Amino acid sequence: MNTLRKLEILADAAKYDASCASSGAAKKDSSKGQGIGSTGGTGICHSYTPDGRCISLLKVLLTNVCLYDCHYCINRRSSNVRRALFTPEEVVDLTISFYKRNYIEGLFLSSGIVRSADYTMELVVRVAKLLRKEHHFKGYIHLKTIPEASPELIIEAGKYADRLSINIELPRHESLQKLAPEKSLVRTRDAMQTINSKISETIQARKEMRKVNSRAKRPSFATGQSTQMIVGADGSNDSDFLKRSEDMYGNFKMRRVYYSAFSPIPEPSVVLPLKAPPLVREHRLYQADWLLRFYQFKVGELTTEAEPNLDLDIDPKLSWALRNRDLFPLDINTAQLEMLYRIPGLGVRNAQRIVRVRSYHRVGLEDLIKLRVNLKKTMPFMICSDHNPAKLELSSEALRLKFAPPPEQMELDFSSLVPMLEADTKEDLKAKEAQQKMTAIAGKEARHGEF
Repeated sequence: MNTLRKLEILADAAKYDASCASSGAAKKDSSKGQGIGSTGGTGICHSYTPDGRCISLLKVLLTNVCLYDCHYCINRRSSNVRRALFTPEEVVDLTISFYKRNYIEGLFLSSGIVRSADYTMELVVRVAKLLRKEHHFKGYIHLKTIPEASPELIIEAGKYADRLSINIELPRHESLQKLAPEKSLVRTRDAMQTINSKISETIQARKEMRKVNSRAKRPSFATGQSTQMIVGADGSNDSDFLKRSEDMYGNFKMRRVYYSAFSPIPEPSVVLPLKAPPLVREHRLYQADWLLRFYQFKVGELTTEAEPNLDLDIDPKLSWALRNRDLFPLDINTAQLEMLYRIPGLGVRNAQRIVRVRSYHRVGLEDLIKLRVNLKKTMPFMICSDHNPAKLELSSEALRLKFAPPPEQMELDFSSLVPMLEADTKEDLKAKEAQQKMTAIAGKEARHGEF
């Protein structure tokens, strides 16, 4: 099989992994020394740096051959797909060739498990090592780590990669046992802890070297890790996903948790659902995740035991505000910053700007307009110098209807009636044909005088 055909198969097999963003990567540049590439500049793909620049990545699997039989994965052992395998040298040649043609600025490399976890991890590390050591590649490298591999190999991967990621896949241990029996949530957490400890150790060592102005070469390691969970492949509710994300951010300093809506795959396992979840559910989880990370919300505030799933019609912040109407309207000229974060339509940056502005004068609607605040959503929940909404308006159910999508016209499903209608039509045709025959016979008898 030639390299182009391998690339078609293995690039297509990698499309299901969403956790390939490059945010937080250390800045590297080859313009003033030996090597090629950088982690900056403009790209053509869909991974972004913290300042919003786009980084183009070659996103590919080393192989889609896999010993594991994860039911949700198209590359599982029992799946009937075309298999291919790159050598580390082939991936390196592709990366360098694509970079020189200005197609990419980095590499996202994952792999199925071939022979063993350690053997596969050695191949993945070899790709990064060849790029860094032999070709002096300064571009972005993201390696998908295999949690079953030895900690030594995981640490070695971090020496050459800008980002490491381990997909946790499902939030509950029992779901993972059912759909991915070869995987273990305990092993995954252990691998994540190994990466987190090494990142923290490297950061601390670099700080100590800066304090003493040491000119020795500073230790390098991946700047962060990320993970991904599949939404809708099992019976986990939104509260399960958010609790697991809260655990990832708190205990492992995760850069990002990605949510990927389950998509039915060819020849699916019988234990998988037949339909994909609504895409808006994935969107609501990302919104709730943002509230956990930047708005100081807790999972218990966004979901409840009675309602463990997020409202699909309105965003989680507005849903929380409507459940806690007694806290609103909030005076933005006196409220604490943490409470300003909770006003629907008001972002973190604008909340901080309001605090700065009100130190000089009372904030009014004109100031909010200049800050480009979403007044349509914000006004029912806040008080300012020239605006005070009525309590009755806030406690009305019409407020939710104001922000929820308009009702859709229901479509009647007549598919179950089609067989019945077809049967009735056939019976009618038979009766009509019989009537026509009887009429013809009667006419014939009348013409011959036979009664």
